[in-house]
Amino acid sequence: MSEYLKTQEGKAYFITFSVVDGIVVFTRDSYVNILLESILYCQQKKGLLLYTYCILPSHIQMIAGADEGTLGELLRDLKGFTARKILSEIKLNPQESRREWLLEAFKKAGSLSSQKQAYLFWQHSNHPEELYSEKFINQKELYILMNPVEMGLLSRPKHYLPSSASEESPLNVLPLR
Repeated sequence: MSEYLKTQEGKAYFITFSVVDGIVVFTRDSYVNILLESILYCQQKKGLLLYTYCILPSHIQMIAGADEGTLGELLRDLKGFTARKILSEIKLNPQESRREWLLEAFKKAGSLSSQKQAYLFWQHSNHPEELYSEKFINQKELYILMNPVEMGLLSRPKHYLPSSASEESPLNVLPLR
């Protein structure tokens, strides 16, 4: 069964989607901003219900749902759009010292994918896990928010800007309960 058929309208899910091969991309503000702006657009125009999120160097984790359609379809569109925008930014960014290496890595991943794409930026899976209990919700929320601390990026989650733990988070999140 396609992963896009696994999510149901109105339910919240713990989701992780990762850059292919764990490539570190989201250390540059321009790439993070593309992802943030795209998520904001999905919140405003496509019915994305965002409860918790954290953008890490090679992946994003979130608790989210969709108020119309399926979350899987929404994430497919989000991933497709952000992949195109970020790849374009990599190609055009004169300060990207890893340009050739990144593009070659994404090209190789695309050639190895079952769809034989020119480039593959995101891994295909979102690993959706339905939030089925208060304990599971608390566990996943804490896991997402503490991830930057566990990775050694900083000492307190509230200092990590591309995260709902930060008071300066550019995205609005809904209460989980």
